[in-house]
Amino acid sequence: MLCVALLAAVIIGFPGLVPNAIGNLGSLIETFLPWSVLLVPLLLVIAGWRRSRLGALGTLLPLAVWLVQFGGHLLPRDTGTPELTVVQHNVSDENPDPAATARALLAAGPDLVGLEEVLPEAVPAYASVLDPALPFHTVQGTVALWSRFPLTEAAPVDIRPHDLGTDWNRGLRAVARAPRGDIAVYVAHLPSVRLTAGGLTSDRRDESARRLGALISADPVPRLLVIGDLNTTAGDRGLRPISRSTTAPPADFALTWPAAAPVARIDQILARSMTVTRLRALPRTASDHRPLAAGIG
Repeated sequence: MLCVALLAAVIIGFPGLVPNAIGNLGSLIETFLPWSVLLVPLLLVIAGWRRSRLGALGTLLPLAVWLVQFGGHLLPRDTGTPELTVVQHNVSDENPDPAATARALLAAGPDLVGLEEVLPEAVPAYASVLDPALPFHTVQGTVALWSRFPLTEAAPVDIRPHDLGTDWNRGLRAVARAPRGDIAVYVAHLPSVRLTAGGLTSDRRDESARRLGALISADPVPRLLVIGDLNTTAGDRGLRPISRSTTAPPADFALTWPAAAPVARIDQILARSMTVTRLRALPRTASDHRPLAAGIG
């Protein structure tokens, strides 16, 4: 029992040690790592069944490591007044009421709103609600950006996996002329992953992340935001091409998917040369994702 508890503590503390060679197991663990705390009561039950006092004591090891990793998520903190409020939402291409979704997003008082799965026929509904508060916007393929500040250099960016055609258009870049200086803003929707009997399949997502990471790394604008449905959590090694060029997000759970009972934050707001000071999931809309709001300092 003690050995099992020690192994659990090592995996929680150092998930990068778990290889991806078999079914992307390492990425799967990293995606759902916050839920590893559920191992603690399971180990306690097993220790009780075996009447092992040492085993019960050993459960303190994974619990302590989990608290070091995630305890900050549970503590209140004062982050001050943000410079910007940014909202990210995969609105769903099956959304029956885009206008209501847009109104829900405006309730967060955003300066920038990034959207994915925006159908051409739904753009007027989003614009009719968002434009009065966020008068500048660009739509490229199925991703869009609404802004309180003027936008320049708005254009699609190619983050397609090699085996997808030109009709797959799920990335954009624009420069927002914010009061404290220009911000390069990327809105992206990486390919989804599939959990199969053989494990996690993420080749397309990882290739798209590498393409996006290369663009971010080479971007000449110092201040930069990545807003999008990246189809994994920020700690997943599959996002390293992006995360190595941005700062780590704060210790907030802010789970966004699936909307009915969220278990992971696969929607992200990441920054370079700025700080994401607070993340929070917004109330559910008609999408299968919940919106994500970030304070940027």
